Amino acid sequence: MGQNSKAAARKSSGHAGKEKMMFHLMLLPGMIMLAIFVFVPLFGSIMAFENYSPAKGIFGSKWVGLENFKFIFSLPDSRQVFVNTLVIAFGKLVFNIIIPVLFAILLNEIRVKVFKKTFQTVVYLPHFLSWVVLATVVTNMFSLTGPINSVISALGGDPIQFLADNAWFRKVMVATDVWKEFGYNSVVYLAALTSIDLGLYEAASIDGANRFKQILHITLPSLLPTIVLMTALNLGNILNAGFDQIFNLYNPIVYQTGDIIDTYVYRIGMVERQYSIGTAVGLFKSVISFILIMGANKAAKKFTGSGIF
Repeated sequence: MGQNSKAAARKSSGHAGKEKMMFHLMLLPGMIMLAIFVFVPLFGSIMAFENYSPAKGIFGSKWVGLENFKFIFSLPDSRQVFVNTLVIAFGKLVFNIIIPVLFAILLNEIRVKVFKKTFQTVVYLPHFLSWVVLATVVTNMFSLTGPINSVISALGGDPIQFLADNAWFRKVMVATDVWKEFGYNSVVYLAALTSIDLGLYEAASIDGANRFKQILHITLPSLLPTIVLMTALNLGNILNAGFDQIFNLYNPIVYQTGDIIDTYVYRIGMVERQYSIGTAVGLFKSVISFILIMGANKAAKKFTGSGIF
């Protein structure tokens, strides 16, 4: 009997080993892509510490240490670029949490499934369109002769050049990004709503709580861990203010409030061919993002008991 038990254990262990091997083989294509497109390009970050010349290559270019970083912070535009990035990205972070949560709660209150599914599908659609396409829509909407200025004129106001006015450009960027993404971002919160125990609502109803009080005292507290987790995940992208969107909508008139780190890196690194400076700015941004996401993960664990990793 003892020998049979050992043989069965060996057979079971061998079967488990084969299953693990299959799982690792399934991961292999993704790991190869990750290595090629993420880890290997990290080697190019060395350019941030060199006076890089394409003719000499990475190994032949002169090592300058932190000189490129000192040069970045000495530029008159650098401070404004970081401020623009933080303002736009923080606005997107806040409203891309608040609006999807409110939308998910309101959508969950719709009892007719046909209307619910139709409305949900319609608001999802902008997420799947690129900013190359949506930029044309936004430009036409906010142009001097567009529908928004037509309404303003009809109400007795003066037309506004939304995309050529430093006072309005950031607001338009935040508003249009929220419009594009709030439907898709609400999916996580809709899933979290399905996990709430319906008995809590029944008990609250028996105690005399109306629908608003049920949302306030049951729905929102139940969504809080998901909200904190999503905020922590998005905090790592606080310096990603949306290159695709702003690149397709901004112009030299609104550089003062619309120029962000990504567009700044593009102009310096690609247009002006200052590769070392562009790499230094990008590396600085990545380091700050890493620190923020680690801090957000620690805060999430402290307040909700669970983090990103």
